[in-house]
Amino acid sequence: MHFQTSEKIKTLPALSYKISSLRFLGKKIVFTNGCFDILHLGHVEYLEQARSFGNILVVALNSDQSVKRLKGENRPVNNQEVRSRIIASLWFVDFVCLFEEDTPIEVIKTLRPDVLVKGADYSIEQIAGAKEVLAYGGSVELIQLTEGYSTTGLIKKLSC
Repeated sequence: MHFQTSEKIKTLPALSYKISSLRFLGKKIVFTNGCFDILHLGHVEYLEQARSFGNILVVALNSDQSVKRLKGENRPVNNQEVRSRIIASLWFVDFVCLFEEDTPIEVIKTLRPDVLVKGADYSIEQIAGAKEVLAYGGSVELIQLTEGYSTTGLIKKLSC
């Protein structure tokens, strides 16, 4: 069976090629990353706002092993295939790719996005790839997170 959302999910080499052709057409590439384990309103608002900084939104998702290292053995709740498809189903997300490392620095170096976006719970100095993006003339944007929404909080609420 073939699904439209699966066409948005790319390997890094395939995504790099696609981004190069889109950049040639004058498109502004926006990049963000995260685990996006259980999609909630905070995620949707964050990703929708991230897209507003350009024409193409790329979301790099931590692989299952990466999430386990960062969040603990009981995570992720949803595996990488499920998370990828759910994020790809959002109309304002153009591409999704997985990364195995703890940070997406290699993805950022490969894609060279015009805009790197993270939540305002980080400082620019803490953001993987910020230094590199700023060095080649890109920008880093911080988005205020929607209060009261977090995957960890949702999991705690569900386990009560």
